[in-house]
Amino acid sequence: MDPILSTAILAAQLAGSKIKHYYHNFDSVEVEHKGRNDYVSKVDKEAERLIINTILAHFSDHEILAEESGIQEQNSQSDFQWIIDPLDGTTNFLHRFPHFAISIAVAYKGELEYGVIYNPISRELFYACKGQGAFLNHQPIHVSQHTTLENALVCTGFPYYAFDYMDDYMKGLAAFIEKTAGVRRPGSAALDLAYVACGRVEGYWEFNLKPWDIAAGAVIVREAGGLATDFAAGNNFLASGNILVANPEFHQQMLEVLQQTTQPERLL
Repeated sequence: MDPILSTAILAAQLAGSKIKHYYHNFDSVEVEHKGRNDYVSKVDKEAERLIINTILAHFSDHEILAEESGIQEQNSQSDFQWIIDPLDGTTNFLHRFPHFAISIAVAYKGELEYGVIYNPISRELFYACKGQGAFLNHQPIHVSQHTTLENALVCTGFPYYAFDYMDDYMKGLAAFIEKTAGVRRPGSAALDLAYVACGRVEGYWEFNLKPWDIAAGAVIVREAGGLATDFAAGNNFLASGNILVANPEFHQQMLEVLQQTTQPERLL
């Protein structure tokens, strides 16, 4: 296996063991508030430190962008950047809702190349390397072949701290509720993307995310045969935080709905 991918998988599994330990020993978990409805626990911090230490043990000159500690500029001239979310779905974790994941991506010269997403409770490991396909527990996965909004199942994430785009979001949500078989909001962007990649849901959209929420999932979706774009069908989603993923034909139909319900300045 590619050494970068194997290191990412190892880091995710080590962090997953730490998170699972605290999940089953919840009384020892300490929590801080970063902002409204935005939490961080010592679990996030310890898991992130495990991931960073694992990466640096193998690639000491790579740059790291991590949610809790920010950019670790081991080498600002490095062509490689690791993008880490040690616990995507912290609110779920804090409520003992077993839907959360570690998300690790690697970009080379600004282009996303590797993605790993691991749910330590279900022990589902999603991963991909650019040009080599996508996998779930070492078995190939592909996006759904469903081609119409009718009877489709889609995922999203509700606004929980930045509410200035609420009107646009609600218009899009209403449209998808009317046009599809159902909309789900499980609470982990990384796993939502992974579920699109393996065909459990047909598509996913969300506003205002961070790079560590979506970078790994975007790689996995693309390698599973899907598209990952912003709401203008471009590649600006890491910067804007607005992301849409689906198989190519279904993606176009979701894109049309979002472009009809979202103000033009919010599409990029």
